[in-house]
Amino acid sequence: QVQLVESGGGLVQAGGSLRLSCAASGGTVSGYAMGWFRRVRGKEREFVSAISRSGVTTTYADSVKGRFAISRDNAKNTVSLQMNSLKSEDTAVYYCAAAGTIYRDTYFHAGDRYPYWGQGTQVTVSS
Repeated sequence: QVQLVESGGGLVQAGGSLRLSCAASGGTVSGYAMGWFRRVRGKEREFVSAISRSGVTTTYADSVKGRFAISRDNAKNTVSLQMNSLKSEDTAVYYCAAAGTIYRDTYFHAGDRYPYWGQGTQVTVSS
């Protein structure tokens, strides 16, 4: 069973950048499609981005498209989310998630497709 730990969150001014990382243990990320989600207190969890096992296919929520970039390094067992041009509405707890799949170029948008989750990392964007 894979365990996920996020890092890289923090406080940044609007327009700034942060890079979130998700480190996996207990399994190799190469066997999982990976996703990033976020949750604002009092609101439902929101899909942010996902990447296939191969890393060839990616997808983004419309709200972050063109500003965020997801990547993975299967050799290092990590997945990253580069966040640029941050806005106050990006403030949330960000979660990394993993979903096992036999398909190398498949990703998933639905949170309930991911059985493994990290503990989350807080991102706060000040305006």
